[in-house]
Amino acid sequence: MAKWIPDGWHSVTPRLVVHDPAKLVRFLREAFRARGEFATEVPSQMKIGDSIVMVSGVGPREATASFFYLYVDDVEATYRRALDAGAESLEEPSDMPYGDRRAMVKDPCGNDWQIATHQGALELE
Repeated sequence: MAKWIPDGWHSVTPRLVVHDPAKLVRFLREAFRARGEFATEVPSQMKIGDSIVMVSGVGPREATASFFYLYVDDVEATYRRALDAGAESLEEPSDMPYGDRRAMVKDPCGNDWQIATHQGALELE
C-alpha cells in the first residue's frame, strides 16, 4: 500500500455525516457487524468487512444521505438484522441477473444500503 495511505485503509473512504452519529454507529454494529466504537471528538471509524466507514455528526458539515453497495456473506440474515436494528425495507432479497442476491434498506439516518451476496453468473433463459 502507498505510504500516504494509513494501514488498513483504502484510497476512497466513505464518510457519513448525520444528525445522530451514535444511532448510526449502533445500527452499523447491529446490522452489518461493524467493528469500532462511537467517538465524539473525531469521526468514528467503523470497519465493515475489509472497509472503513467514517461516521460524524453535523457541525461544520451538513448531513448528507449516501447510497452504498455492500457485499455480505448472507444477504437474508443481514437483511433481517438490518430491519431488527431499525432499517426500513426498500427491496426484499431477490436474485439479480448479474449473479448477486440483493436486498435494499434505508438506515435510521436516511442512508440507502443495497446488501448483496454474489452467487456467480446466473443463466438467463
